[in-house]
Amino acid sequence: MAKKKKPSASSLIDLYMDFVLENNHKPKSVYAFSKVNGFDESDFYGFFSSFESMEKQIFKVMFDASLETMTSSDDYNDYDARQKLLSFYYTFFANLTANRSFIMYLLAHGKPSLKNMAILSELKRAFGSYVDDLEIETIDTKQERIEKIKDRSIRESAWIQLLITMKFWMDDSSPSFEKTDIFIEKAVNTSFDLMDIKPINSLIDLGKFLLKEKMNMN
Repeated sequence: MAKKKKPSASSLIDLYMDFVLENNHKPKSVYAFSKVNGFDESDFYGFFSSFESMEKQIFKVMFDASLETMTSSDDYNDYDARQKLLSFYYTFFANLTANRSFIMYLLAHGKPSLKNMAILSELKRAFGSYVDDLEIETIDTKQERIEKIKDRSIRESAWIQLLITMKFWMDDSSPSFEKTDIFIEKAVNTSFDLMDIKPINSLIDLGKFLLKEKMNMN
């Protein structure tokens, strides 16, 4: 009897994504999934405890791939925090778009509010660490307690901004999702201008864009 080939974490993810896209539903069980793909059930549990835990890791894998792409550029380390965050957004959403059908399936079948979706918990953790490492400059209060609260606030507001951008991308019907690219630029620039206490022009610009999109949708 031929020895079964042991799968890797990445090959399991690829097989799972293919199954979901071809059948429009998850496999009935890990046993059935392993049997149809010719590996032992225990091989799956060597990497993931369930399909749900795998789905959480898929977003983390896309985050890691985006980070690897960015940091491989010679220019990236010379960017300031604003440029680095913009680079992350464009790279991350390019990866989401490359897997849009599957991502839309996962998010459309989750809870109504992206903010409360457990499936994004690993992405939230990784993105939070990334934002912390950016060391975004703000007004120095010289108060340690206030600084900790401020850092947490930056991390949480950055996460909410990412969720809002994901929702915009999900609803975007423009060619090549060009409106999402516009939204990313305006939203990231506005958030940095707010921290620099220079909000007015960016807020007006973002407001005009959102108002225009709202009117077009109606």
